Amino acid sequence: MESTILGLDTTLFWTAFFVIGTFGLYIGIAIWARASTTEDFYVAGHDVHPVFNGMATAADWMSAASFLSMAGLIAFMGYDGSVFLMGWTGGYVLLALLLAPYLRKFGKFTVPDFVGDRYYSQAARIMAVICALFISFTYIAGQMRGTGIAFSNFLGVPIEMGVIIGAIIVLFYAGLGGMKGVTYTQVAQYCVLIFAFTVPAVFLSLQITGTPIPQLGFIGNTADGTPLLLSLDRTLSELGFSSYLEGQKSMIDVFAITLALMVGTAGLPHVIIRFFTVPRASDARKSAGWALIFIAALYTTAPAVAVFARSNFIETVNESTYSTEVAAQQARASEMGEGATPQWFYNWERTGLLGFTDKNGDGQIQYRADPEVNEVTTLDRDIFVLANPEIGGLPGWVIGLVVSGGLAAALSTAAGLLMVISSAVSHDLCRKVLIKNMTDTQELLVARIAAVGAVVVAIYAGINPPGFVAAVVAFAFGLAAASFFPVIFLGIFWKRMNKEGAIAGMVVGLSITAAYIVHFKIGFSPIVLGVVALIISLILLIMYFGLKEEGETRPMLIGSIVFGLIFLGGLFGILPNIPQGTTDQWFLGVSPEGFGSVGMVISFITATVVALATKAPPAEIQNMVEDIRMPSSVIHVTHTKAAGPAE
Repeated sequence: MESTILGLDTTLFWTAFFVIGTFGLYIGIAIWARASTTEDFYVAGHDVHPVFNGMATAADWMSAASFLSMAGLIAFMGYDGSVFLMGWTGGYVLLALLLAPYLRKFGKFTVPDFVGDRYYSQAARIMAVICALFISFTYIAGQMRGTGIAFSNFLGVPIEMGVIIGAIIVLFYAGLGGMKGVTYTQVAQYCVLIFAFTVPAVFLSLQITGTPIPQLGFIGNTADGTPLLLSLDRTLSELGFSSYLEGQKSMIDVFAITLALMVGTAGLPHVIIRFFTVPRASDARKSAGWALIFIAALYTTAPAVAVFARSNFIETVNESTYSTEVAAQQARASEMGEGATPQWFYNWERTGLLGFTDKNGDGQIQYRADPEVNEVTTLDRDIFVLANPEIGGLPGWVIGLVVSGGLAAALSTAAGLLMVISSAVSHDLCRKVLIKNMTDTQELLVARIAAVGAVVVAIYAGINPPGFVAAVVAFAFGLAAASFFPVIFLGIFWKRMNKEGAIAGMVVGLSITAAYIVHFKIGFSPIVLGVVALIISLILLIMYFGLKEEGETRPMLIGSIVFGLIFLGGLFGILPNIPQGTTDQWFLGVSPEGFGSVGMVISFITATVVALATKAPPAEIQNMVEDIRMPSSVIHVTHTKAAGPAE
């Protein structure tokens, strides 16, 4: 008989306990730290301690991709999965050394704020807003999917409903508390997610290798004295899979993906904005250092979790006897005897993320590399961290803890992204471009309305993401690498960089990278071409209204109308159909996940050439850049001043 607590299944009780308890904590913090001013809403009043900011940054950073998906990707990619570890952690070194202290010293609210004032141009500001929205909406799709996966198993509801529930919760505390509420909520979420990730890893390491330290268990031996990695590699080879210890990707693709993830990290708006919340420029660098330490706690554990997951999955599922009675919930797997398919398999099968097809009719599950023979016909890699405690037969409270950790990881990053989206629309677009006489109260209202709109789009993107969570997130990094990183880096370290170069660099980098990703991931069907035309039409329309004071904008209005008509052509299917690209067509063998590094190089070259071919920035802008680079932390450009020489 199954054990229960208060009439509930033990696992369900502990999952509910941790999820409801942590959500109550998050909402309580949001109410306590609710934003009353624009400074609180956007930058938490500039008074967050570096340690707390490092913890919040780590939570903001360690999204559903890190918590839920990365270990699953490494479990299947093996050696090739190291690109995520190297790229995502290396990016924080770039942030700490090259960007964070200088951006804090500039003293603005947002990245488009920096771009608009550094490049003395509303057009540059608008392009930065567009880049921020592109990156954030791509990124938030992965977070919402991660939320849906966690909720679907916990509540026994479809992923779509899980996405909606998670989105409503994150909207509540992000919209109410702003950056101040989000910051202190993320501190709590970091504590939850790191505990939830490491506790089951310790249990599994003890279970499989006899050592309580997962990092040592990763390189340790199994009960029969065989090295764990070697044992897994041999098992995979026997089942027809590629070697776990040898990479399948080309060296140039590994390099490109790692570089794209590194510079993409340094260009992500929701990460950069965290360094505006500390009191001084020196605190920004300290925050990055603390964030790297907090992140390392999870990132050094992930490879071990990946190996434990893949090993346990094969051992418990392959050649096990499947029961239709258990699948119909008429019996429990524990009643089926030795060699039966474990209960967790049926639990996840009901979510639609795991599936079995008895191709040979023998009632047993054959897990093989050959798709003609393989009977595990559905296997979503994003489930492995959540399923790991169940796979390893760990107590119900550990399973509940992991679910709460996965939700904390997804919601913390989603909240940070909502802040970027709402601030980009309300502060950078409305107050600085379209409605310049807007009051603080009106701006806060617009920010919260923008957050609601962003959540609606995020729900759709989370229900229909273009890939696994980590893969979707990797595309966001590529877009950030090709658009924001070059313009921020050159804006800090090259005073000759001007507005023409910045705009050209962002447009070319973002366009080429986005086109490459779309071509090789979904293809340019008539409807996709129509959506692209609609986006361009909206951008031109915003430019038309936002740049009226700077010169003639009628061509932008005409262009907006033309692209609007092209969008209608896409809806009616009269545009050409460009099929999805194949791997043999990759540029120099670089995958879509790594193309952001190529886009970055193109963006750097474009920005530099255009800047040298056009007029240098005004003297006061060049002086401001010199002041920002001075080592003293006394010099700041405050957010209330217009662009000009620093004091």
